[in-house]
Amino acid sequence: MRIAIAINTSWNIYNFRAGLIRALLDQKHEVIAIAPRDEYSQKLIDMGCSFYPVEISGTGTNPFADFKLFLTLKRLYSDIRPDIIYQYTVKPNIYGSFAARTLGIPVINNVSGLGTVFLNKGIAPKIAKKLYKWSFRKVNLIFFQNGDDQRDFLNQVPLPEVRSEVIPGSGINLEHFRAKHTLSTPPCRFLMISRLILDKGILEYLDAARAIRKQYPQTEFQLLGQLDENHARGLKKELLDTYINDGSIQYLGTDDAVQTHIDLATCVVLPSYREGTPKTLLEAAAMSRPIITTDAPGCREVVLDGQNGYLCQVKSSTDLQHKIRKIIDMNPTDLQKMGTCGRLMVEKKFDEQIIIQKYISETHKILD
Repeated sequence: MRIAIAINTSWNIYNFRAGLIRALLDQKHEVIAIAPRDEYSQKLIDMGCSFYPVEISGTGTNPFADFKLFLTLKRLYSDIRPDIIYQYTVKPNIYGSFAARTLGIPVINNVSGLGTVFLNKGIAPKIAKKLYKWSFRKVNLIFFQNGDDQRDFLNQVPLPEVRSEVIPGSGINLEHFRAKHTLSTPPCRFLMISRLILDKGILEYLDAARAIRKQYPQTEFQLLGQLDENHARGLKKELLDTYINDGSIQYLGTDDAVQTHIDLATCVVLPSYREGTPKTLLEAAAMSRPIITTDAPGCREVVLDGQNGYLCQVKSSTDLQHKIRKIIDMNPTDLQKMGTCGRLMVEKKFDEQIIIQKYISETHKILD
C-alpha cells in the first residue's frame, strides 16, 4: 500500500507517529510524509519515508492561505495517488479532507484534542466548526483520543453518517521509555514538559513553583518546552524571565532527550486545561514517575487518582500546590509504588502496538 501522512509539522510526525511509520515500513508499505520542512524532515527521510514539503500556518485563519493549502494538498494527493491518507491536526484534517474527497481517496482523520476551537468562543471557532462539519462528512473514519473529545466534538459537529472510534492517543514505546534510575528524592524535583502556552496550565505551574519554593526552598521546579510568543495564547518571555530570575523555575529550553530529564525527576506535572492523550504523561508513567495533572478531558485518562499520581482542579494553582505538597511529604517507598502503578497502567492501556494494530486493521477494512 501507499500511505500518506499529513500533519502540521515534521517534528509532529517524527515524535508522535514514528512507531506507526516503522511498523508500516516493516510491512513493506510505502509511506509518504507531507508536512512543512523543518529539522526533523531529514529524519523522516532517513527512516525510509518519501517527503513532500508543504506550507501550513500553525495558527491564524487567513482564508487565502487556507484556500492555497487546499489547492496544494489537492495537487499533492493527485500526484502521489496514495491508497489512503492519515491526517492529523486541524488544517490537514479540514483542507486535506476536502482535497481527498474531490479525488476519491479514503481518509482516516485523527482528532488529537479539541484545543482552542472548542475551548474558546467567538466567530473564528464557529467558522472552524462549520469547516469541520463540511469537510468531515465523507471521511471514512475519525479517531478520537478520549471519550470526552468524541462526545463533545460530535455534539457540536454532528456527523451521523461518519464512523468514529476512540483510541488511546499515539501510544508509548515501552522499550524506549523505561526508568534507568530510582526516583529523585529528597529533595523533590518537579518537571513540566510542554509548549509554553497558557492552555497548558503554564501560569498555574509557575505560580505554584514560586509559592512552594518559599516553603520548601530545596525543592526544584523545571520547565522543558518551546517558547512560542507568536502563538495567540503563548507565554511571553518577559514574564517567564521573572520566574527564572527569582529562582522559582529552571527553564531547560527544548531537548529531544526527554527521557533523561524524566529519569532525573521525582514527579511530572501537566496542569493543562484539556488534552487528547498527553504523550508527556504517558512517557512519565512508562518511566515509573508519579504524575500530577488536571481533572480534565484527556488528562484524567492517564491518572488513577491517588494510585499513580494526583488530579488537581483545572485553572487552580492553589489546588496544584496542595497536590505538589502531597508528593513532597510522601515517603520514598510510597513514591516508588506510585511510579510502579503508572508503569503497569501504560503497559495495559497505552502500548503503542495497540494503536499501530488498530490503524493497520482499519486500513484493511476500508480498502478491502
